[in-house]
Amino acid sequence: MSKSSSVSSNFGGFFPKVDYQPKIPKQYSPPIGIIGCGGIIKYHLQAYRDAGFNVVALCDPVKARVETAARDFYPEARLFADHRDLLAMPEIEVVDIATHPPIRPQLIRDSLRAGKHILSQKPFVLDLDVGEELIALARKCGRRLAVNQNGRWAPHFSYAREAVAAGLIGKTFAAHLSVHWDHSWVRGTEFERVKHLILYDYAIHWFDMLRCLLPDAKATRVFASTLKATHQQIMPHLLGQVLIEWDQAQATLAFDAALTQGEQERTFVSGTEGSIYSVGAGYQDQTLTVRNSLGEWQPRLEGKWFPDGFRGTMGELLCSIEENRVPLIDAEDNLQSLALCFAAVASAEIGKPIVPGTIRVLPE
Repeated sequence: MSKSSSVSSNFGGFFPKVDYQPKIPKQYSPPIGIIGCGGIIKYHLQAYRDAGFNVVALCDPVKARVETAARDFYPEARLFADHRDLLAMPEIEVVDIATHPPIRPQLIRDSLRAGKHILSQKPFVLDLDVGEELIALARKCGRRLAVNQNGRWAPHFSYAREAVAAGLIGKTFAAHLSVHWDHSWVRGTEFERVKHLILYDYAIHWFDMLRCLLPDAKATRVFASTLKATHQQIMPHLLGQVLIEWDQAQATLAFDAALTQGEQERTFVSGTEGSIYSVGAGYQDQTLTVRNSLGEWQPRLEGKWFPDGFRGTMGELLCSIEENRVPLIDAEDNLQSLALCFAAVASAEIGKPIVPGTIRVLPE
């Protein structure tokens, strides 16, 4: 029996296999450099080490960060404080830029001009015009520029994405996603100063997934609102909701990030020939159900978003280079997800619907 299929209790047959696991290249194993070794990098490096990716250099101006990353994951890697020294290594072909957004565009420019392919941390840019400039530079340099939308390879999201792409539930016309959890862990970190932390830094994964789950629809208007929970003790609004109108679909997002007990995440996708439903106590523990004319089945999902999603993004970039194709997480594609995100933030600021793409710069 396939690990990604199960027998229907009602029909007793096998359902189509969905190949949702992250891919790795068949032969291509380039030397990789990491720029930025903050808190998230441990998930990158754990995934890369487990996948056998060839990380040869680590860079961060904080010496303790690179030393810890090397000690825990890649002890043979060369360590740098200045990214220009890392980029001067001719053997490095790919760089993972995992810094915060404000300093990232110049790091991307420097890396492209040094002839490197790039995996950029999300959210990609704070300005869509800057994003277009970087995309044009990548083309000029003949390099791949991808964005680390690792949520696409969270097992439940990846399965749903591939099932939709395979037409297992027909043409999708609605998607409703909600997340109920505690995000107060950001207290005392740089994230606590991000005004629209939930709609921007966090929800970008869910805006991106909506585009994967509604691939034939074009977003026309976005309405969003945010609110502080009465008991929260940090600056960013922890309650947020988004309604998106599409030319041939609808979608909603709900974020309750001030929960104290009973965390839960839900995803529901409606199609002309079936539906997909996923629920669990957070994104690491989801049970997914697919229903169509064949019946109902629950695939036995393997892996976890953290760290397997990071193996998915780097693996996709490397496969795209090996196969000479555009990666699924290409930066140009990602600008459409950011356009939804920026529109939602602007809508929450002014209390009116916004047309995606009309807000070029993330509102402060």
